[in-house]
This record gives sequence, C-alpha cells and structure tokens, in this order.
Amino acid sequence: MSSKPIHKFHVEMTCSGCSNQVQRVLGKLGDKVSNVQIDLPSKSVQLESEELSSEQLLEILKKTGKEVRLM
Repeated sequence: MSSKPIHKFHVEMTCSGCSNQVQRVLGKLGDKVSNVQIDLPSKSVQLESEELSSEQLLEILKKTGKEVRLM
C-alpha cells in the first residue's frame, strides 16, 4: 500500500490527444509523480506525489492549455 499523497484533478479533455498531452506534461516530471491515472470519459486525472503539492501540480497541468481544477 502506498503512503504517498494522492492528488485528483478535473481536466477538460475531449479526445485522446488531450489525454496524451496531459501524459506528456506529467511524464516530464519523472519520478516526482507516480501511479498516474487518466480517465478521459470522466475527465479526471489522479496521481501520487510526495514532492509536489496539489497547487504546484495544478499549475503544471494548466500548461496543457486545458481548464483544470482540483477535485
């Protein structure tokens, strides 16, 4: 069982290209994030990170140009 904080976001994704863009942005963070789960139908992104706060991750996800908010 993981003890890392879980961060959940709503991201306005409408297609697989959108979700791939989110994956690319998060992929650049390397081992700062783990267990990334992107669910296109529910427009949700969930991940674990001890090093980054929800607010920091929110700003990083906004770099996709999509509307993003904490869940």
